[in-house]
Amino acid sequence: MDRACFAHPLFAAFAAYQDVMAAADWPSIDALDQRLALPGKQLVEQDDALLADGLHYERRIAQGRIATRPRNWHDLFNALVWARHPAIKHALNARQCAELVDASAVGRNRTQAVLTQFDETGVIVRVRDASLLHAWDRHDWSALFVQGAERWRSGAIAVSAVFGHALMEQALLPSRLLVGKCVVVQGEDDAQAVEQVAQAISRADLLNDPLELRPLPLMGIPGWHPDQDVLFYRQVEYFRPARDGREYPAPAR
Repeated sequence: MDRACFAHPLFAAFAAYQDVMAAADWPSIDALDQRLALPGKQLVEQDDALLADGLHYERRIAQGRIATRPRNWHDLFNALVWARHPAIKHALNARQCAELVDASAVGRNRTQAVLTQFDETGVIVRVRDASLLHAWDRHDWSALFVQGAERWRSGAIAVSAVFGHALMEQALLPSRLLVGKCVVVQGEDDAQAVEQVAQAISRADLLNDPLELRPLPLMGIPGWHPDQDVLFYRQVEYFRPARDGREYPAPAR
């Protein structure tokens, strides 16, 4: 795996953890726990002894222990997201635990599904003006990314946070064309947008149904892929048309 991938904009907010991501050797779970020093949480190795407690993964987190597999990118990125966006992680965990009426139940309800989708592939996008979403609403990707390129460069529309640790894992393969599942906030400040999302999740104002999330082909964002020519944006299997009748929620304010 080429560690040059960590220079991609998707990892920009995790620059403080370059020493962890680009290290020649994997850190032990104890070393990673000490490096991140998560308030109120401890990274613990997921082994048979840990799993013998019979607790659901989310309930164990609520008790302060995050089960983490050694030498595993997915779990490493999960730990980094806990370090970078703890308020959202705490909010998601509290909501998931509230949904666990019966830990033995098979399958997820729609709220559990959207909470998991956002945890795995979530992205927070901020817009200054809600009218910027019109092209996105109709999946007019050329208007959003090509004609609208200057809006991305100026910050009129921006990725405030890449939250999904599965997205980060997929980004280890430079050829992957990633799709984020997005919550949109209207405002001027990225940090404030992230805080608003954390509060809204805690209040259950957000993430009650998967249809709340907007799909965004992330490699279409100007500067996020090296080959953004006309043919690139014509890849219908990636830049998919909108489904008939599909409507997206207005941005949070």
